[in-house]
Amino acid sequence: MQVPAVRKVPSESDPVVEAIRTAIVSGDFVPDQRLVEADLSERFSVSRGAVRAALLQLGNEGLVERIPHRGARVRAVSLAEAIEITEIRMVVEGLCAAKAAQRVTEAEVAELREIREGMVAAVDAGAVLDYSVLNNRLHRRMVEMSGQVTAEGVIERLRGQSVRHQFRLALQPGRPNVSLPEHLAIIGAICDRDPVAAEATARGHLASVIRALRGAVG
Repeated sequence: MQVPAVRKVPSESDPVVEAIRTAIVSGDFVPDQRLVEADLSERFSVSRGAVRAALLQLGNEGLVERIPHRGARVRAVSLAEAIEITEIRMVVEGLCAAKAAQRVTEAEVAELREIREGMVAAVDAGAVLDYSVLNNRLHRRMVEMSGQVTAEGVIERLRGQSVRHQFRLALQPGRPNVSLPEHLAIIGAICDRDPVAAEATARGHLASVIRALRGAVG
């Protein structure tokens, strides 16, 4: 009896998945924009089958939705949903911050201090985009340092879904001056290897983000 071929499911490292995800997260593809397989196949120089599999993966992540008889499109995430996502991140990233404080190496402490210096310099110079890049780097490295692989996957998906709202929030006048002390507190707690303080400061920072997002609703 012939054994049926096993269907390949694209992994998170699948280059087609990564390319389309990046285009969505960066804003190249906007909410509700149709994602036509033929166009994506040409743009990324891959087969339509590879694109179809990638869209399925991104649908599982909540970045893409399929509309009957109309194909796929970029899923629009409401502000209310972005707040819910940040509430979940607050819990998970708090755990990661605590674990990072327990596991951090001397080399990673030096890296965090470098990020801290860069963030302070960016805020002093009014370089909002540079600060935003360092902000994302800090959150990503904190999770990586925690060694929580499962949490890393969860957070990556959640951040991808709410990134547009977070980006607009980061560009609000005065917002970096609010978030900078919060980020410095997270860095300080991890570098001090204080898991209780690290969790509290990480949760406090994301609670501040939630308050700012709720203010945007009004």
